[in-house]
Amino acid sequence: MKKILLVIFSFVMVLTFTACNAKKDKFSNKIYANIEVKNYGTIELELYPDVAPETVSNFVDLVEYGLYDNTTFHRIISGFMIQGGDPTGTGRGGTSHTIKGEFLANGFDNALSHTRGVISMARNDSDYDSASAQFFITHVDRKDLDGHYAAFGKVIKGIEVIDNICDNTKVEDNNGTVLKENQPIITKIYIVK
Repeated sequence: MKKILLVIFSFVMVLTFTACNAKKDKFSNKIYANIEVKNYGTIELELYPDVAPETVSNFVDLVEYGLYDNTTFHRIISGFMIQGGDPTGTGRGGTSHTIKGEFLANGFDNALSHTRGVISMARNDSDYDSASAQFFITHVDRKDLDGHYAAFGKVIKGIEVIDNICDNTKVEDNNGTVLKENQPIITKIYIVK
């Protein structure tokens, strides 16, 4: 009987230790992706499926499908973010599929804060579950977005590419609208294996 109790106790301790470690590091599983931007360079990303699993899965699927190749950054606000991923380059395009918004206001515990270089999903202001293909990368810390947008990764190399895009792209208005001919071109996004 003592051996059975010892085995059960040991098993429970292992499960408890594993669960505690899983809670401690929500960024343990990582996927790497690169965004190549014509005339600017490469942005290297670390994506966190433990934080936003559906968001990361959607992004990876769209990358592997080739949806983002030869799209643009159509909205650029220096001191805020750069936005891309719209196949039409207008800010109104995406895919026919939308995903659940993985952020606190929508019932999800997303621990990734919108600090400089974080990638997050763009969505319609009035619909938490309207994210599709468009994403943005923060130029500066924007922690006011925490809990309202699905952050799912961060820049680990190439943050200067974002600085250069913000500094050298002519915008038309305070909303960051960029004319088609001035939009920086995303030549390719790919998953690093």
